[in-house]
Amino acid sequence: MASWSPGGAGQAALPYPFYIDIVTKRYFDGVDNKNMDQVLNCFAPDATLTEVTSNTVHQGREAIRAMFVKLFADFEQIWHGNFVHVADPASNAVCSQFTVLITPNGGEQLRYENCNRFYLDDRLFREVYVYMSGDNLLKEGDA
Repeated sequence: MASWSPGGAGQAALPYPFYIDIVTKRYFDGVDNKNMDQVLNCFAPDATLTEVTSNTVHQGREAIRAMFVKLFADFEQIWHGNFVHVADPASNAVCSQFTVLITPNGGEQLRYENCNRFYLDDRLFREVYVYMSGDNLLKEGDA
């Protein structure tokens, strides 16, 4: 099997709607509804999620799970919407811009305008890069 690299040669192009579906109907729907299994089922076992603005790296599905356990516990409400997607099936990648409305426990709602770059390996996220418009909300969890 050829070595994998984000957007590298030999990627298996998927139908354009697949990229939009995994990002909105599977991943962000799972985050917004705090459905851990739905969220983690989008990631390859050795996936990496990087919050680029603070250079926070979560390596592997268990570290990603721990990050989401913390996020789900710290925020009472999460919503992602107003999506604008650019998918590139030839490189098996999708870039999504969106609004985040997120409410800390007992706090005031925060609004972010974020952008994520998702690189897929076959049908799962292998590398995800998160660009946040405010403070990093994707802190390291207790793995």
